[in-house]
Amino acid sequence: MTQTLFYSFNYPRIVVLLCGCLLGVQLAHAAPPPVSDTIKQRMQACTGCHGKEGVSTNQGYFPRIAGKPAGYLYNQLVNFREQRRQNAAMTHLLENMSDAYLHEMADYFSALDLPYPPPQHAGKAAGLLARGEQLVMQGDPQRDIPACTACHGKAMTGRLPSTPGLLGLPRDYVVAQIGGWKAGSRKAGEPDCMAQVAKRLTIDDIDAVSTWLSSQAIRENGHPAAASRQTTSIVCKGDKP
Repeated sequence: MTQTLFYSFNYPRIVVLLCGCLLGVQLAHAAPPPVSDTIKQRMQACTGCHGKEGVSTNQGYFPRIAGKPAGYLYNQLVNFREQRRQNAAMTHLLENMSDAYLHEMADYFSALDLPYPPPQHAGKAAGLLARGEQLVMQGDPQRDIPACTACHGKAMTGRLPSTPGLLGLPRDYVVAQIGGWKAGSRKAGEPDCMAQVAKRLTIDDIDAVSTWLSSQAIRENGHPAAASRQTTSIVCKGDKP
C-alpha cells in the first residue's frame, strides 16, 4: 500500500522532469535566432556607454552622440583610432576599422533625431552662472577668448559640417574635455583651435562655462545650424568638445 502511494504521488513529477529534459535537449540543438546584419544592429556595441541609440543622459560622463554633425563624429572616431583622444576602450574598438566604415557609423548616429534630456540643475551661485553665460555668449576679448557661439552656433546646438552642440552634455564631461585640451591630453587636427582657447581659460572659467552649459534647456529642435564662415580672432576649424 505504501509503495503504491509513493509511485502514484511522484508519477506527475517524473513526467514533468522528463519533459523538461527533452525540451532542454531540443533547445540545445536548435539554431540560434537570426540576427539582422544592419548598421543599427552593429551599433549596439556603442549603446553600453552612450545609451540606447546614442542618446545618453545629462547625468553621467558619456556624451550624447545622436544628432551630432556627421563630420564631427567622424573626426572623433579618427582621433580615437589614431590616439589623439585617449580612451583605451574606444581605441581598441576602432583600431582596425576603415575610414569608410567610420563614415558609415558617423552618418548613422548623425541621422538620429531624438529628444534631449531636461537640463541639469547644478544649484550653483548666480554669479558663477552669469560668468559662464558671458564667456559662452561674448567671450573675453581682453584675453583673446572668442565666444563659444562663434563656432558652436548662436543656439549652441552646433554648426555644420563638423562643429557639435554643447547643450545637453553632462557637466563633468564638458569639464574633462576642456581640461584635457588645456593639459594637452586631448588633441585634434591642426589648426587645433580648442587647444589654444582652453589654455587661456582658468579653472574657474571652465567651472563657470560647464555649469552654465549643463543648466540650459535645448532651444528649438536641437539641430545644428547651417555652415558659415567664422570671424573670430582664432581660426576655428575641425573638432571641438
